[in-house]
Amino acid sequence: MIERFDRQLTLPGFPADAQLRLRNATALVAGVGGVGGAAATYLAAAGVGRLVLLHPGPLELPDLNRQTLMRPEWLGRSRADCAAGTLAAHYPDVEVVALAEGIDESSTGRWLHEATIALDCRHNFPERFLLNELCVRTGVPYVFAAMNAGEGHVTVVRPGRTACLRCLFVEGDPAWEPLGFPVLGAVAGTVGTLAALEAVKVLTGWGLPLYGRLLVMDLSDATFRSYRTQRDRACPVCGDRQRPRDQILVAQL
Repeated sequence: MIERFDRQLTLPGFPADAQLRLRNATALVAGVGGVGGAAATYLAAAGVGRLVLLHPGPLELPDLNRQTLMRPEWLGRSRADCAAGTLAAHYPDVEVVALAEGIDESSTGRWLHEATIALDCRHNFPERFLLNELCVRTGVPYVFAAMNAGEGHVTVVRPGRTACLRCLFVEGDPAWEPLGFPVLGAVAGTVGTLAALEAVKVLTGWGLPLYGRLLVMDLSDATFRSYRTQRDRACPVCGDRQRPRDQILVAQL
């Protein structure tokens, strides 16, 4: 099936063994809605060998303005299962694991030990902070992708080397509501596609990932800005004097 990837193997600077690296990789995608669904699609299309999809809850009608892995006749079904079914049909060589759950320290932590990279496409900061912490703890590269209305944020955390999510958003962002925020499907898809691209760069060595940079975009007027980030030496997750786990949890409440 290597012929399927002929066009990307002609990319200038694409390492000769890049496709093998993708094939041998396991990507954990937390959230397979508008952002995560697009990210998972392009990871599968690129040839990532194994996808672990995390997403709790059933498919609802308002999801269909952006969640392109879903179909109307699947309303009420697990979104993780729906996404896995679509990806398996389009990309039969990709192993897809569907987990109808959110980010959990025990379960997600176990899967991270098998993951090559993690993509954070969830919609709330408590889960994002937990996945960030688990990735820092296990050394798994972490791609953060978030959107709200017309804006989007994408960065890549290299544990121990670059700023983690806690360094950038100390207490989260109170302007981003966990549920009910406005979503245009094309915005979610754009952010998810950029997240997949960052993951492919990390996995293959092609291009320059967003290490130490936060990409901020306003797609309502096509404005893109890249900001350099710096580790906070006092960060409770990745700093020099990390706080005990129970103290971090108290700070999140």
